[in-house]
Amino acid sequence: MITTLKKLFGIGPAVDYKILLKQGAVILDVRTPGEFAAGHVKGSINIPVDQLAKSTTQLKNKNQIIITCCASGMRSASAKSYLKNAGYQSVYNAGSWHNLNSKI
Repeated sequence: MITTLKKLFGIGPAVDYKILLKQGAVILDVRTPGEFAAGHVKGSINIPVDQLAKSTTQLKNKNQIIITCCASGMRSASAKSYLKNAGYQSVYNAGSWHNLNSKI
């Protein structure tokens, strides 16, 4: 059970997001457009988690590194799970966008 929760929320070994970005990672912010407009990580794209199933055309390369973020980590965990189940190979949940912004 603990392992499953860790995987769901992206808890595990530290991830160096700077390196992932240098490798071409895309930052996917899954908050609402209003939340995104109020502040976000520079260069991130916004696809609300409830629209992800309809909007993955913006994420055509399933081998591209994707870093998900939101306000607290809950929606980004859901987005990571959805993307992994849809065949995306390298998806990381960074949790809150504030947290991610401080690490890059």
